[in-house]
Amino acid sequence: QHIGRVREVDSSPIGRTPRSVPATFLGIWDAIRQALALTPEARARGYGPGRFSFNVAAGRCDACNGMGEITVEMSFLPNVRIPCERCGGRRYAPVTLDITWRGRTAADFLELTFAEAQEVFADFPKIAPKVALMNDVGLGYLSLGQPSPTLSGGEAQRLKLVNELGRGGRDGPTLYVLDEPTIGLHGEDVDLLLDVFRRLVERGDTVLLIEHHLELIAQADHVIDLGPEGGEHGGRIVATGTPAAVARRKTSLTGRALAAMACNNPSRSTAGASA
Repeated sequence: QHIGRVREVDSSPIGRTPRSVPATFLGIWDAIRQALALTPEARARGYGPGRFSFNVAAGRCDACNGMGEITVEMSFLPNVRIPCERCGGRRYAPVTLDITWRGRTAADFLELTFAEAQEVFADFPKIAPKVALMNDVGLGYLSLGQPSPTLSGGEAQRLKLVNELGRGGRDGPTLYVLDEPTIGLHGEDVDLLLDVFRRLVERGDTVLLIEHHLELIAQADHVIDLGPEGGEHGGRIVATGTPAAVARRKTSLTGRALAAMACNNPSRSTAGASA
């Protein structure tokens, strides 16, 4: 009765074609299309929000079908994607790009990074919160129109976490399960990720991690150490409890590592936090 749903947040792609971009995945592209459709010029031409979708034939470039790029098939090598020569990679037909809102066309908005978009949409409540979250998790360098196949697994995973935070817990308490979310992350990005986990916990959710990153383990509320080693020599519960309690278990390799980390860097406590 304490869990409303279970969500696995993995590193699988958010989409497999260039039609999928962060702006569409987060649901903010709909608001931008609606705003473009409400401009006087768009209304005079009878353009609705669908005109500014790169999935709809009416407004998109008919050479690349709104993909922004052309796939060149190679006989003995992987296919190569090159920018569409007709639209220059901007996805839209010229008449669609005649329409501007806040001085920008639909293609211009897709080229904005989330860091740039934070200022552009600061007073737009349907967009600003998720743009701010993208910057909070360290993804401000991505563009709104970044093709999904170009995202790394870690970027896709953090993008999914932003989407979950943007839901506002409307489905009740959620159990989130993540497998090694710190792989490939810089130390500063790990701190940002930890802040995301804290936000989820503070609103009543539970975060379950399979993790080897000591900095993250040291901030957990509860640790279950499996071992004593890996593979066929593991799989048994060696120690459980707070990071500080596990650090006192000399039979636990994780405990010894936590104790050594606390000795070498007292500022990184193993007392347990909110993740």
